[in-house]
Order: sequence, then structure tokens, then C-alpha cells
Amino acid sequence: MTLDIDFVRAQFPAFSEPSLKGQAFFENAGGSFTCRQVIDRLTRFYHARKVQPYHPFPAAEAAGAEMDEARDRLAALLGVETDELSFGPSTTQNTYVLANAVRCWLTPGEAIVVTNQDHEANSGPWRRLADEGIEVREWRVDSETGSLDPTDLDVLLEDGNVRLVCFPHCSNVVAEINDVTAITALCHAAGAFTVVDGVSYAPHGMPDIGALGPDVYLFSAYKTYGPHQGIMTIRRQFGFELPNQGHFFNADTLYKRFTPAGPDHAQVAASAGIADYYDALAAHHGIAAADPAETATVLHDLMRAHEARIGQPLLDYLSARHDVRLIGPRDASRRAPTVAVDLGRDPAPVARELAQHGIMAGAGSFYSVRPLEALGIEPERGVLRLSFVHYTSEAEIEQLLAALDKVL
Repeated sequence: MTLDIDFVRAQFPAFSEPSLKGQAFFENAGGSFTCRQVIDRLTRFYHARKVQPYHPFPAAEAAGAEMDEARDRLAALLGVETDELSFGPSTTQNTYVLANAVRCWLTPGEAIVVTNQDHEANSGPWRRLADEGIEVREWRVDSETGSLDPTDLDVLLEDGNVRLVCFPHCSNVVAEINDVTAITALCHAAGAFTVVDGVSYAPHGMPDIGALGPDVYLFSAYKTYGPHQGIMTIRRQFGFELPNQGHFFNADTLYKRFTPAGPDHAQVAASAGIADYYDALAAHHGIAAADPAETATVLHDLMRAHEARIGQPLLDYLSARHDVRLIGPRDASRRAPTVAVDLGRDPAPVARELAQHGIMAGAGSFYSVRPLEALGIEPERGVLRLSFVHYTSEAEIEQLLAALDKVL
């Protein structure tokens, strides 16, 4: 089975937008295009459901039902229980709230582990716990490859004092896919819980979080074709072990324990459109698994296969050049298609020049100051980043390669 790219692109209004005609989008890691199903739900909510939900009148009942539907269906796709999924204004905000709960939970003498491969949203909030007397240990990347070596984590865990390990499923500049299941098993054996930043991975296929095994998994709906919401899954055991961060009268409801502010009703409801999109893909490709998580896994593999097939020529092209440094693995199957390139000079003018050739790309540090420093790259200068997802076409990759030839 191969991904029907024409069907996929037909689900995204951006590809029929006249102002974007001829423009190839390669800054998807900063936020994806939104699928039609999400836009339709958001429009309907603002037209017909924009009332306080859950009251006993039709519009309010419909609004609450759509919010509940979003949680139910996304949790099922991710392989977790419905109440183990919560929404928040962003992944950064969700992480800050979670870190505050952990601050109140840890006791003197206990430690946490963070990495210097992370985007700052899953590093900064945890590092600030050092101000409260918590020991913060750093799992460091290899300065040449940017990879995390699990044997280094073993050393950090060996005294048994670590209670929490925070790491990315993949970095937004290194892009190497970390083995979440193996790392989580290692941490659990040492008595530590795990928090996984999935922001840079989830756009490339919904992970089966239930099978992967982390205690917390965070990602952003606006990077998985949806509205600007952060999504967090948290295992019931860990969620109820941490102190409640919501209103005291919501303490018995897991998905409300880490959302101190009221949810954005319309955006939560519109998130069900992500599940609609997955259903449309599954139906079109003849995928008929009984379990939504199984369906999502098949679609995940279909998306990843397409990304790897069209992405390998880009990796080969950059690897063959002697005037740039490709960050992360050269094998498309081992990485997300978020391709950071050190040009040895300011990448911003190059990104601007690429725009003249119809290439929408980004330049900068992308909040990944720590991994860039570890790799010997000046964050102030940053990198050129070329990121795509499963709706990117082979023709767009060819357009990118032709533009790079002219610009570099």
C-alpha cells in the first residue's frame, strides 16, 4: 500500500488557496496546515455552539458533546484511556503546569534527568526546579552526531535517586527518533517516571502511546493538522500521585487536574476533526482495524513510509555537499523529516532567497539553543530548517532541490 498523495492534499484547503499557489511549504515543524475537517468543526462551533457547554439546552449540550467527542476519539487513536488525555493552551503551558506539580511532589535528595537535545519547552521548566533545591542531571548528546546514548542514562540512574526522566521522542533540529519504549523501560526499572516531548514526532503519525509506555506524552494539535492546543496524556497512576493543579472541586477528574484555566471550548471541540481526518484516510486506503489505535498505527506506518521515500533524496543531496553540515541521521528511516542544516553562515538570507523560488523555509535556533550549542553551532546564527510531513509531494521535494542548487 502507498499513500494516495492526491487524496491527502485534497483534505487541506491550503493546497487550493490561490495566494499559496506555487509555494512549497517546508516549515511544517513550526506548525502544519490545518485539515478541512478541523476547519469545518471550528466554523460550525462558532456559528452554532458558541455558548457555555454542558448546560441543559440544545446548543450547550451539543457543544459539550463535541468537546467530549474530541477527547474520546483522540484518546482512542493514541491508545490511552479517555480521562488520561487533557487539553491545554499549548505544550509549553502544559509542561509548566506539570513541572509545578512535580516541584511539589519531589522531596529533598531526589533528582530528575533532562537532556540537552530538547526544545526549550521540555527542558527549561524542568531545569528551573534546581532553584527549589531539586537535583537536575543532564543526559548529554554526542557533540558530533547529536544522538543520545542510553548507556549514559544508565550512569545517571544508577544511584536510584532519580524520580523523573524528561526526553524528546525526537528533537526539532537533530530529528533522530529516540526509542521511547526502551528508554522508558530502563527508567521504570530504576524507579523513575518518564515525560516524553512528542511535539516533533506526532505530526508524522499518531504514536500508540499505550504501547510505547511513557507516563506522560505531550504534543501540539496545531502541528498535527488541528487548532492551537496542547495535548497531554498522563497515566492514571502518575496523574493521581502528583498534586492537583486545577480547582479543588475537580481534583477527582484526571483530565482536569492539570488544566488550571478553563479550556478553549471551540478549539477542543474542533480537535475531533483530527480524528475525522484519520477516519477519512483509513476509509480511502481500505484500512478497517477494529481498534482505533491499530488504525492509527497502520496510518502512521503509511505516512512514515511516504516521508522516508521522498525525503531520502534530500538527505542524500545535503550529505554529498561539502559546504554544509547536515544535522542528525542520513537515513530517512531513522529520523523525522525535520532537516536542519548548518551553513557555516547566517541562514536567514538563504531562507529569504529560497522564498524567491517558492520555498517556504525557516532559519534560526527554533528554541533549540542547548542542542545547537552542544553541536558547536552558534544559536544566534542558527540553522536553515527544511521540514515536511506526509502531505508533501515528490514534486515539492524536486522544487526544493532545484532551489537549493541555485541558492547554495
